[in-house]
Amino acid sequence: MNIAIVGTGYVGLVSGTCFAEMGINVTCVDIDSRKIENLRKGIIPIYEPGLDELVHRNSEAGRLHFSTDLSEVLPEVTVVFSAVGTPPDEDGSADLRYVLEVARTFGRHITRYTLLVTKSTVPVGTAAKVREVIREELGRRGVDVPFDVASNPEFLKEGAAIKDFMSPDRVVVGTDSERARKTMERLYKPFLLNSDRMIYTDIPSAEMIKYAANSMLATRISFMNDIANLCELVGADVNMVRKGIGTDTRIGKKFLYAGCGYGGSCFPKDVKALIKTADSKGYDMKVLKAVEEVNERQKSVLFDKLSRHFGGDLKGKTVAMWGLAFKPKTDDMREAPSLVLIDLLTQAGVRVKVFDPVAMEECRRRVGDRVTYAADMYEAALDADALMLVTEWNEFRMPSLPVLARTMAGKVILDGRNLYDTEYLAEFGFTHYKIG
Repeated sequence: MNIAIVGTGYVGLVSGTCFAEMGINVTCVDIDSRKIENLRKGIIPIYEPGLDELVHRNSEAGRLHFSTDLSEVLPEVTVVFSAVGTPPDEDGSADLRYVLEVARTFGRHITRYTLLVTKSTVPVGTAAKVREVIREELGRRGVDVPFDVASNPEFLKEGAAIKDFMSPDRVVVGTDSERARKTMERLYKPFLLNSDRMIYTDIPSAEMIKYAANSMLATRISFMNDIANLCELVGADVNMVRKGIGTDTRIGKKFLYAGCGYGGSCFPKDVKALIKTADSKGYDMKVLKAVEEVNERQKSVLFDKLSRHFGGDLKGKTVAMWGLAFKPKTDDMREAPSLVLIDLLTQAGVRVKVFDPVAMEECRRRVGDRVTYAADMYEAALDADALMLVTEWNEFRMPSLPVLARTMAGKVILDGRNLYDTEYLAEFGFTHYKIG
């Protein structure tokens, strides 16, 4: 089977490469000619463990191709996946211009039955708009070419995207066509040989599932951060609370870790978009608005703790920051707590020294020379008055405390991911501030 995937970000490139790994002939399409040229040379635009090897192997095998022109690819493919970006508009709603542009190109150039599958995260009702755009374009051409649309939301975690795609816990397909259903079944069969994890729904339900899933996970995070802040006020330990409630099978253990806020390309955007969708229907999503408010407040918690420690006088201080990406195993800094902290610290006159295993170049692109870039974690901490742990990379889990005690100017550690033990840090003279 020949397929095309439009968009070569996390979703599009990972999806296309994994389909190619299963023997499908895939063309990844993107309007960014530089990105496509780099991909043809084997230069990968994102950091995702294992992706380089898969792209190179399938490109060399002739199963994975790259193009800037969807219209040239369409005559040869049976399925087109739309995996383009849906960035938030100024009002928080999802910007569908790229999704609808794919639909227009599809409608202008298909010559035989083709299935258009939306893999981007889009608001409920988008498939109907896509279908209408295609019909308009076919009408302008004066032709009646059969087509179907379907929704196939992605559930890939950055840092584990290949594993998630190759061994999915579920594949959601929203369609109103038996022909489209059978096509999708054939596509995903190689990934589901051991068990049937296909979930078929109507299209609006499939569109809603992704938003509901991400919003539920974001809610759990903000709930635990709210509980953590209350724990500090009443003298409870949020880690003990987490263990106590996580053993309840109705609740479960995942996404109950307190921290300095969630970020990334999905949770913030999808929560905003779902709130906006509800607003457009006259419904007030009170819980999700609170989730968003708690998260934005949580991103400044480490700064507030630092300010209190130094009596509000931070000017001239040096702070080391370990971790810049919104989570480990990615260089993605979209909506990352580190960006909020860097803004607050630099505005307060603090010199910020940063280190992240993979996100340094991304930080340079976003932040420029407002911070000092260290060669490693210990160089970042050298002569620092305080250390902020923002991202829980493995190499930060067991630092050499004797080295930090000798080389830091101050002995303050602000632990944004609750990795460290307060009593053990105290043995080396450190004051430890954690979340909850």
